[in-house]
Amino acid sequence: MLPPVPESSFEIERAGETDAEGIHRCLRAAFDSYRVDYTDGAFADTVPAPEGIAERLASMALFVARAGGRIVGTIGCHETGGGSGHLRGMAVLPRWQGRGVADALLAAAEDELRRGGCRRVNLHTTAPLARAVRFYEAHGFRRTGEVEDFFGMEITEFAKDL
Repeated sequence: MLPPVPESSFEIERAGETDAEGIHRCLRAAFDSYRVDYTDGAFADTVPAPEGIAERLASMALFVARAGGRIVGTIGCHETGGGSGHLRGMAVLPRWQGRGVADALLAAAEDELRRGGCRRVNLHTTAPLARAVRFYEAHGFRRTGEVEDFFGMEITEFAKDL
């Protein structure tokens, strides 16, 4: 049995190039139980290899939650123009879910977008991620009505004003 995890024993920081492998491991651990619900393409895009994480680092801000030197959560964000921003790649290790990590990651990403002049933010999620949908709705996100194809599965857009 694993020892209890203290509630506030993590820190949020901007990810760097050396974090690609840790971010990949975090995404894989968080999404592994949903693998059967995803198409191969959708899962590969959701859980990219470290090289894909490195590409994201070059095009967006990635944040990590770190506990004891280990990445326990992650989120990415970038400005999309016109005062809008986009979130993607939110993941928290299963053992750390429900401990405030997701709240802190979301706050860091939203703060980053606000500093960049964004007044609105959107994200996309899939039906199997019902817990994530509840989390985002509890944090003010609402369905926009946009549903797109995501490598052969439906992905729904959510947005909120910052």
